[in-house]
Formats: sequence, structure tokens, C-alpha cells
Amino acid sequence: MTSNPGGTWAFAPGFYEGDRPKIVTSRFQFEDSFTLQRYLATDGYAGLRAALSQPAAQVHDEVKSATILGRGGAGFPAGNKWGLTPQGVWPRYLVVNGDESEPGTYKDRLLMERDPHQLIEGCLIACYAAGLSQCFLYIRGEMALAQERVAAALNEAYAAGYVGKNILGSQFSVDIVLHWGAGAYVVGEETALIESLEGNRGMPRLKPPYFPAANGLYGQPTIVNNVETLANLPWLLRNGASAYTAIGTPTSPGTRMVAVSGHVVRPGVYEIVNGTTTFRDLLYGEEFCQGIRNGNELKAFVPGGGSAPWFTADQLDLPFEASQVGPAGSMLGSGAVMVMDHTTDIPRAALTLTRFYAHESCGKCTPCREGGTWLERILSRVVDGKGTDADLDQLLEVGESICPGTFPHASNEKLGLSAVPFPYKMNTICFVGPSAYVPVHSALTLFREEFEARVTKRVHIPLTVVSQ
Repeated sequence: MTSNPGGTWAFAPGFYEGDRPKIVTSRFQFEDSFTLQRYLATDGYAGLRAALSQPAAQVHDEVKSATILGRGGAGFPAGNKWGLTPQGVWPRYLVVNGDESEPGTYKDRLLMERDPHQLIEGCLIACYAAGLSQCFLYIRGEMALAQERVAAALNEAYAAGYVGKNILGSQFSVDIVLHWGAGAYVVGEETALIESLEGNRGMPRLKPPYFPAANGLYGQPTIVNNVETLANLPWLLRNGASAYTAIGTPTSPGTRMVAVSGHVVRPGVYEIVNGTTTFRDLLYGEEFCQGIRNGNELKAFVPGGGSAPWFTADQLDLPFEASQVGPAGSMLGSGAVMVMDHTTDIPRAALTLTRFYAHESCGKCTPCREGGTWLERILSRVVDGKGTDADLDQLLEVGESICPGTFPHASNEKLGLSAVPFPYKMNTICFVGPSAYVPVHSALTLFREEFEARVTKRVHIPLTVVSQ
């Protein structure tokens, strides 16, 4: 674990828990953390004041220097994304992706419930730095408490002059619009989110154009950022890029929130040091999950949300560093780790995830709409004990229609995920289609013997025509 680098910085109360820094969760210790009164008592809106005291371009440069990686899944640096907007094209918008819907992920929901003013301040700093004229805060439909807390915080912020016209006596003005989603998984994809905001059915847009920064909401330049990404900005503006990059590694600075679920002693959301904390630290550390439940053995874990390829105990010592997790065959994704112990029924676990993604397909792409459904049907048959050995290769063949290039890796041997190219190639517009196949492919390549034990070995007799 990373220790306090020098111990001389003046941070908000609760910044350190032991030797572990807390950038976005330091207020979680207070029962009234969601109120404006508590926020102002703990350096709230000081980052916005610091931003408004300097030119917008300088704030943008500070964010770029800090290399704040996107926390929504792709890991693209926020400062670089802001720079993709075309010059001289107005208006331009900020869209906040609060439609947290990846299985196993619930960190953004906590940020919105427990510290909504931090998110609002992050939105304001981003709008100022990137020259964005309006912000749209999109929250998943099922997150009722998050919606209420953010709505109440927005009312407080407007009343206190932190949002609206001439913020804090400056020439900077911006409005924040709160929008509730209807619960579709696919609108977590940024172009589908924009379609939903425009009043259309949530479906991903064809590419090109590849970046909403060029052509997004209402056809205007649009920056789409994740909740946790923006929540980092107030601390950054208060303490500076050098303090931020002193935490973690040069390629993965700062901290990140990780939601752990499944078969651990203490599931929950933890803010960890980015780039240096390992999966072993997280799952077995006393300050984190404290090991596998009932003293059981670890069988597998999903390192980055339900759409990430699975890992086994061999990968426990990998750090939360994209440059190492990627070549090992998976991704850090949305910051969710799902743990399975040795009692887990692997085929059934794979079916649970595949069924979710098949159900959540928007139907726009045929490989996803049809392929996900067939994966669920065949896998259900296998789990129910009604499948055949041919069904196992059929699963991989269907997956090949969604993600070309993965079928040749199927074998009866236990393969490491590094044998599989990731991210998978895909025949779909967005990643929902491949997400239905990821758990099938991981489970079959890592634990094929468990599938073979569930199927009936049948002899297939070729049909012959008998002449009259």
C-alpha cells in the first residue's frame, strides 16, 4: 500500500484513513455528508473558487497534467477528452453519465447519495475549464435516493449562488439539468445516453462520428463524463496536479472507487490507491474485504464489472493498472469486482450474466439481438441438464458471430485468458453484444470440465434416405 508521501499537505478532514488516501469519499464518515452545510464545512466549493480565480485554459491544463482517467469503463483521460471539441463551435454541453448499470457496480450511486455537492462542483469546474454552456445530469431510473439527494443539492446550490448566472460574482454562468433515465442498460453507452436525452429510444449511434465531442447532444459538441471522474475535480483544484499525481503511478494516478460483491467476508465500496493496490490486497486485506467467506477457496473473480473476462487466483497479484490487466486478458472497466468461491456453480453463474445482457439488448444490431438470445437459450439447456456435448461448441460458434476471432481458442484444456484477444473484435455498434458472450467464453475456457459434466454424450447418426 502507498504511504503518506511526505505527510505535509493540508487536506480536508478525513483525507487519510490509516495510510490510505481518500479523495472522493472523505465525507462519507459524516451522517449529513449530503447537505450543503456539511459540504461547506469541509472545503466545499473551494475548488470552484480556485478554478474561477484563473483562466479556463489554465484549469484545463491542470486537469490534463493530472491525467484523471475516466472511471466509467474506458479509462480515457478526462483532460484529453475535453480537448476534442472543435474550436469556435457553440453551444457545447456536458453530459454526466450517472446511469450506472453494469452488474456489480454501485460506486457512482453512493457518490450521488452521499456527496452530491461534490459531483455538482465537479460539473461546474468541467464546464468552466472546457467552455461548456450547459450540463445535463443523467441518473439511472431505479436510483430513487440518488435522484432525491442530487435534486435537493441542486436546489441548495442554486439558492446559494453556486449554480446559475454569474456564479460567485464572476462572469461564468451555467445551468444544470437533472434527467432521470428509464432503467435501460444500453444507455450507459454514451451515444445511447445522448439519444435518450433527446427523447429518442436509447440505442447507440452508428460510428463515425466516433466522438460526441465533435457531434453529440442536439448535434453540438458534447463531453460525456462519468460521475466519479467529475468527483475528482474539486480535490484536484484545491490541491493541484502535483499532489494528485504523487498518489498511485505515473500512468494511473490518484485513487479509484471499487465495488466488491460476492463471496467475501466484507463486501462493499472501497477507495483504493490506483495503480499500486493489487486484487490480493483488495480481497484479502484487513482494511478491505478480509478474505473469502467461511474460509473457502477463491475460484474466480470478475475484475471490472459483468462485461469483463474472468480471472482466477493466478491473477490476484495484478495491480489496478490497465497496462497490466489488459495484456492479462481482461479490463478494470467500471470498478466492480465480483468474487466466486469454490462452491460456485460456474455454468449457472455464466448464465446469470448472459441472461442479463441478452435481456438488455436494444435490438439494433442483429448479432447482439439474435446472438445474445441464442446464447441464453443454449446455456439454459446445458444448465438444466438437457444439453449435449455439441451445445458447448455451439455456444462458442454463436459467440463467434458476435465476436469474431474467439472461436479458434476453444479447447478442452484450461486456457489462461491471455490466450484470448481482448478487447474482443465485435460485429456490433456497442459492447452489449460482446458482454453477453464474455461470461460464456470465460467460463468455458477456464472451467470447461464443469460444462462437460452437465451434458449428455449423444451419438449423432447421420440421416440417410431409403429408396422406395
